[in-house]
Amino acid sequence: MQGYGEDKTKVLARLHRVEGQVHAIAQMVEDDKYCIDVLTQIAAANSGLKSVALLLLDDHLNHCVRQASAQGGEVADEKLAEASAAIGRLVKS
Repeated sequence: MQGYGEDKTKVLARLHRVEGQVHAIAQMVEDDKYCIDVLTQIAAANSGLKSVALLLLDDHLNHCVRQASAQGGEVADEKLAEASAAIGRLVKS
């Protein structure tokens, strides 16, 4: 089971919302809507994706990393390195 197992419904709901936002953005471009309005919707979709990413990261830390730390050794080191790399990617985005 993945770390987000308990939040899977919440994660999927948020992703479906973002999917709808992206579809609406494409429609806005098709309809030649005002640039600032399109950019506003892009910012909202980005915010939605970041929200999902933070939820997944939190679940990963509380499930996968916590479990690996209890085991210790290389497994713990690997999970901590993965989490650190994921945080770095999120900060850069």
